[in-house]
Amino acid sequence: MTNCGQNGAPPPGGWLELAREVLDIEIEGLAAVRGQLNGGFEQALELLAGCTGRVVVTGLGKSGLVGRKIAATMSSTGTAAFFLHPVEGAHGDLGMIRQGDVVLALSNSGETDELNTLLPALKSLGASIVALTSGEDSTMARLADVTIAVRVPREACPMGLAPTASTTAALAVGDALAVCLMRIKDFGTKDFKRVHPAGALGARLSQQIATLMHTENLPVAPDHAPLGEALAALNAGGFGLAALTDTNGRLTGVLTDGDVRRMLCKTGFDPAQPAAGFMTRDPRSVTVTTSAAQVLDLMEARQITVLPVLNEDGSLAGLVHVHDLLGKGRVRFAPE
Repeated sequence: MTNCGQNGAPPPGGWLELAREVLDIEIEGLAAVRGQLNGGFEQALELLAGCTGRVVVTGLGKSGLVGRKIAATMSSTGTAAFFLHPVEGAHGDLGMIRQGDVVLALSNSGETDELNTLLPALKSLGASIVALTSGEDSTMARLADVTIAVRVPREACPMGLAPTASTTAALAVGDALAVCLMRIKDFGTKDFKRVHPAGALGARLSQQIATLMHTENLPVAPDHAPLGEALAALNAGGFGLAALTDTNGRLTGVLTDGDVRRMLCKTGFDPAQPAAGFMTRDPRSVTVTTSAAQVLDLMEARQITVLPVLNEDGSLAGLVHVHDLLGKGRVRFAPE
């Protein structure tokens, strides 16, 4: 690729010439990936179309950003999908995975350690794995059930380091999957309008969180109760979180799937010990008067899936799941 010059000077052909060269490289990459499409794409499409759960898109760094867009596109075109950050997955968010889910894993090299460490756990939970990678012989490809090759000849970055053409290609393949799924599901204009009601999301997010939170059958246990009792509440609740309260009903901590994982990595814990010794103290929470938009901002910024909602006196009023804010109903993840 043309050298960008020094000290901010334009390259010999000028900035427009450089911009055109970048686009030419991106077009070259898309053409190469188009030619690579084979039975792997069809097998992946068959898995996604037959998914009885949800499509779980995951990736790290730039691949993660592309994955978020793919998940959003699928969700808005008739395929239930969400993005799972691989690091958060290793710290408790695997509680959202159920048998019948299909995981679409993105990694250009296929050697992203944080992602590859997670894939065996996802498979053990009953999920199928589709790898989207340039590394057809990579660790991720070997762990996957199906691999879609996305290999570009070169990056537009002059150093060949920053993901450019490769991320464009991955995004385009994600669009191809989404559009094919639309055709398979016969997703038409009426369906699109149904999931894109004008102003509905904005109206929903303008409400106070008290109107959207869960208030019944909450996973709650006293903080002085035995750990075993708190674990039973966590398991029965289906939120991946149990709220622990003091004798006045005020929230003092939470016990999450991640806390349990860390606890199991240690030795010597006793289910008869007080749950307070294992909980996460002073967890993030919101009050009943907080707007849904503010709650969503917090959850996005902190990558939180479930939040306790408190009354003014600090007592637990309810729990809210991010899907409740996005209008996806009262989502439950408890085992059937």
